[in-house]
Amino acid sequence: MRILHIYKDYLPVIGGIENHVRVVARAQAVLGHHVTVVVCNPGGVLRAEEAEGVHVVRAHRLCTVLSMPISLSKPLIVARQKADIVHLHAPYPQGELSAWLFQREAPLVMTWHSDVLRQKIALRIYAPLLRRVLGAARRVIATSPAYLNSSPWLRNVRQKCDVIPLGVDAQLFQPAAKPFAGPPTLLFVGKLRHYKGLDTLLRAMPDLPTVRLVIVGDGPMRTDWEALVGQLGLAVRVRFLGEVDDSKLPELYRRAHIFVLPSINRAEAFGTVLLEAMASGVPCVTSELGTGTSWIVQDGQTGLVVAPRNVEALSAAIRKLFQDPARTAAMGRAARRRVETEFTEATMIDRTMALYAALLDAHANRAKAVETLD
Repeated sequence: MRILHIYKDYLPVIGGIENHVRVVARAQAVLGHHVTVVVCNPGGVLRAEEAEGVHVVRAHRLCTVLSMPISLSKPLIVARQKADIVHLHAPYPQGELSAWLFQREAPLVMTWHSDVLRQKIALRIYAPLLRRVLGAARRVIATSPAYLNSSPWLRNVRQKCDVIPLGVDAQLFQPAAKPFAGPPTLLFVGKLRHYKGLDTLLRAMPDLPTVRLVIVGDGPMRTDWEALVGQLGLAVRVRFLGEVDDSKLPELYRRAHIFVLPSINRAEAFGTVLLEAMASGVPCVTSELGTGTSWIVQDGQTGLVVAPRNVEALSAAIRKLFQDPARTAAMGRAARRRVETEFTEATMIDRTMALYAALLDAHANRAKAVETLD
């Protein structure tokens, strides 16, 4: 099978969607499929290469507008690809339009990673075209039933939506052989962007005087949040580790008692880091956003869910878990079981390939029907 993935960036660019595309493409290549990923090159120039069995074409990047890389050559590159399945990863308007305009023969699949939230004026202009792309897609993948139910875009195409949750490497992320015996430790992992709500967690820390916080990741809010740590007198108990090599992440999860993702809006559409923590047997505290976060973390079973931006509720939830070690340990075990049942990479790939197979069968039957009519 010739599979074409289209998105804006790919490894070594770090991000949730970028990593997801890499995991899916790599697994499909291992299964023996011919997999091409068309993205933009942060370095500017056109480059094609083989990476982990995947053919990666990095189009020339002219500029970046409203977080979207613009490439004059990318539509032509997309048009030249021979594909049996075209898999778009949204949001990425230029990629969506390129596939819709120039890849009309192969069945089109869209994974809807997130609604467009910040660029509201641009969205008003783009909305009619986005509706056409959604209309042309044979199937649309939502990453959680919560997002399917809450997205105004997905509600309009619900009849063609499938829920395929993101997955995690449950062999890489595993519980510690024995509980971490160090001081009470919270862990946050993610890009330091406004919607992550890390300031809410930092403001909760003075109410948790014996607790340490380890922060993994970097981003535009790091300077502001480091300043807030200083203002709150937390420098002794809060550590910013910056970007950490993937090989070191599993041990950081195993050395945490509780994982906290205090995001504040729907830009946090899923929360793969929650899966990494749960696979590691670590209970999570997260926010109710109407997205995947409160579906992944089952309140009272695999962790606790609180209102966003609520410092008091967040500190109370963390305190509750630290005050009941037996319940916290039980939540960690339940979290691991939930990942094994629902959120492994293997399960995600199996569901995706089954969707492809159904689409190709339907496509072949449609072609035969047209031949018969002719």
